[in-house]
Amino acid sequence: MTFRGMIRSGALGLGLALGAASFGVGPALAHPHVWVVVKSRILFDAAGKVTAIRHAWTFDEMYSAFQTQGLAKDGKRATKEDMADLARLQAEQLAEFDFFTVAKAAGRKQAFGTPTDVTLEEGEDKLVTLRFTLPLAAPASAGKAFAVQVYDPTYFVSFDLDKTDPVSMEGAPAGCSVSVSQPPQIAERRQEARQNPSSCLSPGSDFGVKLASRMIAACP
Repeated sequence: MTFRGMIRSGALGLGLALGAASFGVGPALAHPHVWVVVKSRILFDAAGKVTAIRHAWTFDEMYSAFQTQGLAKDGKRATKEDMADLARLQAEQLAEFDFFTVAKAAGRKQAFGTPTDVTLEEGEDKLVTLRFTLPLAAPASAGKAFAVQVYDPTYFVSFDLDKTDPVSMEGAPAGCSVSVSQPPQIAERRQEARQNPSSCLSPGSDFGVKLASRMIAACP
């Protein structure tokens, strides 16, 4: 049940035996096998600089079931304690993929440090949520916009922003605002990718970034 277990046929991803090889999928037919709903919080320090991104990723029903298999006791939900070892392992493996996160300050890509506050937990709806704080290697200004995207370049994992509360800020200076910028016709393009992946995906197409929304914090 690890991130490494989903590396199949050149596709990056999450999970266990849901890999592309299991589905007979090669790079030319890459399409989502894991779906993730993303909520993110952009954290500021006392000087008004961005210091970290706090992610909450909720996995689809099938992947959640694999995550909790053998962990829950007496029919109860899997707790943070039950999933602590798996959470640590997944955080370590996410580093290989830059945490599927791209952050830019004034258009410049930002490096990340080691994630903290990493937890996995099963909710009442049986869906598992991975939470972790992803610190920037150095504090960054949001004066000319600080943008965050979460995506798998191969589109083997579909990251969708939460519809009601996708992004927020913590500790932001007065006057800062946050917004979401979506690619044109994103709903139609995602639907096409799911229904007919061979028509829109090809090796090296980097389709994931074409469908990635931007979470943007801007300060005066």
